[in-house]
Amino acid sequence: MTDIVSVAEARRADSVGREVVVQGWVRTRRDSKAGFSFIEVNDGSCFGNIQIIAEAALPNYESEIKRLSPGCCVGVTGLVKASPGKGQATEIQAAAVVVHGLADVKTYPLQKKGHSFEFLRTIAHLRPRTNTFGAIARVRNRACNSIHQFFQERGFLYVHTPIITASDCEGAGAMFQVTALDLAAEVERGEKGVEGEKGVKGAGIDFSKDFFNRPAYLTVSGQLEAETFACALSKTYTFGPTFRAENSNTPRHLAEFWMVEPEAAFFDLQDDMELAEGLLKRIFRDVLQECPEDMRFFNQRIDKTVIETLEHIVESEFLRVSYSDAIDILRKSGQRFEFPTAWGNDLQVEHERFLTETHFRRPVILYDYPREIKPFYMRMNDDGRTVRAMDVLVPKVGEIVGGSQREERLDLLERRMREQGLDPESYWWYLDLRRFGTVPHAGFGLGLERAIQFITGMSNIRDVIPFPRTPGNAEF
Repeated sequence: MTDIVSVAEARRADSVGREVVVQGWVRTRRDSKAGFSFIEVNDGSCFGNIQIIAEAALPNYESEIKRLSPGCCVGVTGLVKASPGKGQATEIQAAAVVVHGLADVKTYPLQKKGHSFEFLRTIAHLRPRTNTFGAIARVRNRACNSIHQFFQERGFLYVHTPIITASDCEGAGAMFQVTALDLAAEVERGEKGVEGEKGVKGAGIDFSKDFFNRPAYLTVSGQLEAETFACALSKTYTFGPTFRAENSNTPRHLAEFWMVEPEAAFFDLQDDMELAEGLLKRIFRDVLQECPEDMRFFNQRIDKTVIETLEHIVESEFLRVSYSDAIDILRKSGQRFEFPTAWGNDLQVEHERFLTETHFRRPVILYDYPREIKPFYMRMNDDGRTVRAMDVLVPKVGEIVGGSQREERLDLLERRMREQGLDPESYWWYLDLRRFGTVPHAGFGLGLERAIQFITGMSNIRDVIPFPRTPGNAEF
C-alpha cells in the first residue's frame, strides 16, 4: 500500500521501507553523469528537504524531470530508503514523478539564494517558499498553538471580540476609521457650509447617516470587550487582529498586528504577573521542543544567541521590581542614556534593555507606574501617584507584555477618564460593569509579532507576519 505522507514523515528513519507519495516544491535539481538526478523537495512541513533519486529510465525523465528547477511543483511516488548522504536519514527512490507545475527559470524570482529581506517583502506571496519564512511560519504556528493550549488548560474561555468599535481603549486616537459614506461627497457638502455632527473626530461629516449612525474605527485592542465577559464568565482571553494608524516606519511597528489579551476576574496584579510569566515560558519551551530544526537555523543564520536566550528565560525566575526602584537603579548606574530617567517619564527601550541585559541579567517585571503615563482603566494605588500596572521586560527587545489590575471602583474610574479627556458617557457600558456586581480583575496584552520577533531574532517586525501592513503598503 502506498501512503501519502509529508516530507517531515518521509525524512524519519522509521519510514525506511515504506512505499510513499510525497508532494511539494522543488528546491534544487542536479544531474549525475551516471544517469539519474537528485531532486530536493520541500512541502513546508519541516525545515529540511527530502532527496529524490530519479533514474533516467523513468518515462518522463528527459521530457519533464530534467526540466525541473526551483519553484516547480511535483508529486513523487517511491520507496523510502536509508540515505548514505551526510545529514539526512532517508531518501526516496522514485518510481514515478508527476510534474504538477513548472516555474520558468527566467522569471521565477527565487532561483538564486541570498535575497535580501527588503526584496522578499516585495514578493510576500512567494517568500514563504524560502527557508527563513517557512521557518517563521512554523514557529508562529507553534506559538499560536501554545497560547491556546496554555489558556484552555487553565480554564480560560476564548472570546471573539469585535474588530469594528466605537471605543478607543488606549485613548491615543491613532485609529483607522470605518465608514460607508461617500467621503468625497461629504467633503463637498461640508465645503458648501452644511454643518455635520459636532464634538467627534471628523466634525463636519454627518456620521448619523453612516452605517453605524456614529463614527466607528478598527479596534486597537479587544481588552474592554474581553473585560465584559470576564465579569460574567471569570476567565477569558481574546486573540485577534488589532490596528494602529500611526505613521511609523520603524522595525518595531505595524499597522495591523495580532494581540493575545487575557482578562480574569478575581485576579490581582500578582496573579497577572504569574500568568504572563507562565505564558511566555510555555511559548518559548514549546518552540524549542517542537521546532528544533527551525530554531537551529535562526541560531546559525539570524542571531547566534536566540536558543541560549530562550533557554535562559525558561529556566529563570522573573524578578519583580517597582518602577520607582528601577528609576533609582538607572539614575545611579553611571550609564549614559539618550533619554532622561526622571521619575514620571516612561521608560525607553534603552532603559529596559539595560535592566534586563546589564543590571539584572534576566527577565524583569516592572510594576506600579506613575498614573500620568498609563491608561484610565488601570487601578489606582493608595498613594494616589501610581497605578497597578506591570510590564514584562526581556533582553534584546525590552517590553514584551503590558498589563494591569483594572480599576473596579466606579468613582475612581470616572475620575481617571475625565483626567484623560474621555467622556464617561461614551463608555456607559464599560462603567456598568462597575455599577452591577463589580469585581477585582486583571489582564494583559502580548503582541504576537513582538514575541515571534524575539523568538527568531529577526530584526524587522515586517518579516514575522505573513503580509505586513505598514504606511504605503497594503498590496498583498
